[in-house]
Amino acid sequence: MSSVLTGRARRKLRIRRKIAGNTERPRLSVFRSGRHLYAQVVNDADGKTLAHASTLSRDLKGSLDSDKKTDAAKKVGALIAKICLERKIDKVVFDRNGYLYHGRIKALADAAREAGLKF
Repeated sequence: MSSVLTGRARRKLRIRRKIAGNTERPRLSVFRSGRHLYAQVVNDADGKTLAHASTLSRDLKGSLDSDKKTDAAKKVGALIAKICLERKIDKVVFDRNGYLYHGRIKALADAAREAGLKF
């Protein structure tokens, strides 16, 4: 019996076969739910999360009430870039986690690039 994978799960496996984070270039992984957006920077060699930010972060919690989802994604991208730069991480590998590169995912990536993160 073969396992049935959704389209996103297949794309996720295909992407993760090709990219992995290491100490020089950790992986910036994005998860998108219906209401929130989460980003984390992971060193896959050590299995450690180096930084994380989301729409639920204390730094953003009060300022997102009236924002649209893409505007919130831009703020999360800028926040994750700020946290990474504070921790001396300036280059990452972007992992869209099987999501199509448009909308909130693209907004987060563009905002992180504008804030100084290289990928």
